[in-house]
Amino acid sequence: MTSSRPLWLIVAPAVFLILWSAGFAIAKLGLGHAEPMTILALRYCLVLLVLLPFVIALRPPMPATLRGWLDVAVVGFLIQVSYFGLCYLAFKSGVSAAGVAIVVCLQPILVALIAPRFVGEVVSRRAWAGLGLGLAGALVVILARAQVQAENPWGLLLAVGGLFGITAGTLYEKRFGVSQHPVTSNMIQYAVGAVFTLPIALLTESQSISWDAEFIAVMAYLVIGNSLLAMSLLLAMIRVGEVSRVSALFYLVPAMSALFAWPLLGEAMPLMAWLGMGLAGTGVALVSRKAKAA
Repeated sequence: MTSSRPLWLIVAPAVFLILWSAGFAIAKLGLGHAEPMTILALRYCLVLLVLLPFVIALRPPMPATLRGWLDVAVVGFLIQVSYFGLCYLAFKSGVSAAGVAIVVCLQPILVALIAPRFVGEVVSRRAWAGLGLGLAGALVVILARAQVQAENPWGLLLAVGGLFGITAGTLYEKRFGVSQHPVTSNMIQYAVGAVFTLPIALLTESQSISWDAEFIAVMAYLVIGNSLLAMSLLLAMIRVGEVSRVSALFYLVPAMSALFAWPLLGEAMPLMAWLGMGLAGTGVALVSRKAKAA
């Protein structure tokens, strides 16, 4: 007996990958117009403004308990502040969009190592084989990129911090997150993001912004595509699927990011890197494939 999957869940991985991967190059493009914490604070405040009419019109249910509020807020801090904040600082230090994406794509290995103990998921042998292929593909890409561009060590360390941020956020959401109305969860999480990034921007940056058509387009994408659509899809997929399978999607992010970074930033990828991407993609296919029902 087979169970039918809803249409949104079938298309969600592809849509998420496109929206999430493009965000690396587009965010770095925005850093030519403003400093990182200023962009993030502006982004989160704009998201809250977009959500406000929906809150007023829909009156979505709020978390029933203080613990419910705290759980949503913790995920918001780990992803919106720790992950995005450290990745934006890595971009500012000079690390390429592809370089940050490559570091973040190691998330599936961390999730697979921690998930059995933290969220009670058993990773199958096939999944471990897929994760191994994905890691091998990522290492091939890193070696290939090293021949083209030497990345800033401090920036790479910041990206690693971002990697731990999104890994912790993913696992926390899977273990403690309860299904909230998407408007509710987004409102709480981006409010947390604004509460932390706005004071940092005011205290450490000039808040100077070069407003032009390019920056307006960048902010529109970061607010609608990256913040609202991609994040909502990610959290929804985590709740309904195995966290290790959802995280395996991140192995495909560097390849997609490179496709966007090439025309937008002029960051070329050598042939060996594309071969590594293919290897990583094979690993994701192994992790994501469901066992056929008997």
